[in-house]
Amino acid sequence: MMELIIDSIRVSLLNHQRVVILKQKDTDRYLPIWIGPPEADAIAVRLQEVSVPRPLTHDLLYNAIKDLGGTIDHIVVSRMENDTYYATIAVQQGGKMVEIDARPSDALALSVRAGVQIYANPEVMDRCAVRLDEESGEAYVGEENMSAAQEAGAQRAGGPVGESEREKLSAFADFIESLDLGDMDPDGDYRRKSEGDEPLAGV
Repeated sequence: MMELIIDSIRVSLLNHQRVVILKQKDTDRYLPIWIGPPEADAIAVRLQEVSVPRPLTHDLLYNAIKDLGGTIDHIVVSRMENDTYYATIAVQQGGKMVEIDARPSDALALSVRAGVQIYANPEVMDRCAVRLDEESGEAYVGEENMSAAQEAGAQRAGGPVGESEREKLSAFADFIESLDLGDMDPDGDYRRKSEGDEPLAGV
């Protein structure tokens, strides 16, 4: 599995969609995932260490897992099918590992509360990650700029991204290409990065 970190959360002024940008550690690959406003707020509140008077939904779930004797070990963005990402929350309980099916947004909201690692299956990164062209600064989705090793991994996973599969990724490809990923703040501050998009603020 490949370890990721939360790089930033963006909101488009054009359609008010939220996107969480995950960055693969020690590489220039990014995994963008569309999320809802409540989940974006839940992640940002914790990252920005904002105090809330009462537990939010994800605080409640995290506390319930702890009080029932469980410990969140890590989360995994496990696959992407029909424009939808899937994730699992790995919980240690009673000497065994329990994997709970979850939306990536909920899994990420829990991961920042538990302070655990975020992973993605290699197949997800090979098919959906965004790379930057060093010369033009443009973002590429899928197998663009894929190394020989990554191409081999994609073949094992069922082949590189085909035309029909690329069309399925178009839901966020245009938006990602409009982001200046090369100007991302390494500290994850939610600052304005490109015209037409603004950082998630006021949460």
